[in-house]
Amino acid sequence: MELVLAMDLRHNMVVHGKSGQRETYKPLDWGCSPTADPVGFVKAIRPQSIYIADLDRIEGTGSHDTIIRQCASHAGRCYVDRGCRAPDDMLEGYHIVNIIGTETGGDDLSQYTGGLLSLDIKDGCVIPFNCDPEEVLRQANGWKFDGCIILNIGAVGTETGFNREMLKKMRAAYHRKLFYGGGVATVADLQALSDAGIDGAIIATALHHGAVPRAWIRRGSCC
Repeated sequence: MELVLAMDLRHNMVVHGKSGQRETYKPLDWGCSPTADPVGFVKAIRPQSIYIADLDRIEGTGSHDTIIRQCASHAGRCYVDRGCRAPDDMLEGYHIVNIIGTETGGDDLSQYTGGLLSLDIKDGCVIPFNCDPEEVLRQANGWKFDGCIILNIGAVGTETGFNREMLKKMRAAYHRKLFYGGGVATVADLQALSDAGIDGAIIATALHHGAVPRAWIRRGSCC
């Protein structure tokens, strides 16, 4: 199973927060890196795979495109959610895999070709459609994404774990590559994701708290 380090960017810094309450996110001045500068952060931790959420661009207040490309040059793979709003709004660059989030991707997700679809979930529903994740995953089998991400926004940064039965149902609903992020707290959680057939886990807080070995992030795999 692929192991991916999550990085949220705001105002040119790596920030940390909980439960999707973005107005409370602050620079990540603790954990595995001595700096919250994005490029310095990646150089310090040396992850194989990174997931970058450009919060400024998602919210329509700015862009970190240059910084993202610099970060991508220091990783083997860079998954990027920058609030893509149309098929021609992708970021080109070395090692970059575009993520199209349901939060910003528009009403017709079938128009996209390639990249990963992120099911942005709050209170058990995919936003902004307020529908069941399984329903969207079943539809996504007929779309042209390379895979999907189940992103439990409400659990981000909380280390509260996840509903394993619901996860199994979502895995059964989708037949291509499937990642999970939000609330992963322990090595046991990673094993549970792997046992459920999940192809990749996106983590941050568990690594910074020392619950997941840094060596795993550096090789980009676990379990």
